[in-house]
Amino acid sequence: MNRSNVFLLTAMFLAISGSALAETPSKAEYKTAKEAIEAQYKVDKTACASMSGNVKDICIEEAKGRESVAKAELKAKYEPSNEARYEVLAAKADAAYEVAKEKCDDLSGDAKRACNKEAKSTHEAALAEAKSSEKTAEARQDAASSKR
Repeated sequence: MNRSNVFLLTAMFLAISGSALAETPSKAEYKTAKEAIEAQYKVDKTACASMSGNVKDICIEEAKGRESVAKAELKAKYEPSNEARYEVLAAKADAAYEVAKEKCDDLSGDAKRACNKEAKSTHEAALAEAKSSEKTAEARQDAASSKR
């Protein structure tokens, strides 16, 4: 895939995601955007191929994370719900955690154990915050429904 195709796909995705702010995308727009995300992931992964060692592993995890988050955000636009918004936050937390774990691999001994422990703790806190945010949104919806 050449560079101009990547820019075209990215532009299409941005145009679709920009219009999705006001309305839910159609099934065709959703499919096109999903294909653009998958194409971008392939480009990102290919860019990692020239790297080696843990730098390559980190690059691949970052690419996977961007793809996962982008797909979750797209789904949240296509099927808006509190659960979908939670999935976006969870995807972000998971992506950050996977990258952090890879970065910890550059360390050894106690420093590596501490790094992994901190990464896990940060991940758990982010997931708890996402769940709390989902519950708060649900409570607000319930309160708004009961006022009607």
